[in-house]
Amino acid sequence: MTETTAIDPEITMRELLEQYPGAQRALFKRYHIGGCSSCGFQPTETLAGVCARNENLPVDQVIEHIQTSHQEDLKAQITPAELAERLDEEGIRLVDIRTREEFEAARVAGSLLFTQDLMQEILAAWDREKLLVLIDHHGERSMEAAAYFTGHAFEEAKSLRGGVDAWSREIDPSVPQYHLE
Repeated sequence: MTETTAIDPEITMRELLEQYPGAQRALFKRYHIGGCSSCGFQPTETLAGVCARNENLPVDQVIEHIQTSHQEDLKAQITPAELAERLDEEGIRLVDIRTREEFEAARVAGSLLFTQDLMQEILAAWDREKLLVLIDHHGERSMEAAAYFTGHAFEEAKSLRGGVDAWSREIDPSVPQYHLE
């Protein structure tokens, strides 16, 4: 999704998170909603209901924050198609932040498994002006990793939108898709 669409206040939280995967992170960051059991919500609750039981937050303001955060998330991502086009550029680095088992089961060719040793190497020696793509299963945790590296002066740290799963669907069907139990 590259455009911001209108959000109905009566949307369920499940539907909201499907349309705006970063919404929970945005809600927690600004309003402390959804980060733990004491501030959580049910998938069937509406956005309006969640706002009402959290100090009657103005729904329009919350919606605007979700949409603004979504646009910022898009800037921190690279689509599988964009990555495929740029793979031949010199200095591009792909870092997979999943478990070793997930990495061994399905990975983007040329990616490196994230380890503590690799972390030290990245921070000490990698070019902070080159594209650094963080990869996970669905592109959710890699957003946090991209933000971390951006905070450490990596100008082109990006999350692969949709993760290795989207890469498999959109670019390389030889990469197996999998589901975690």
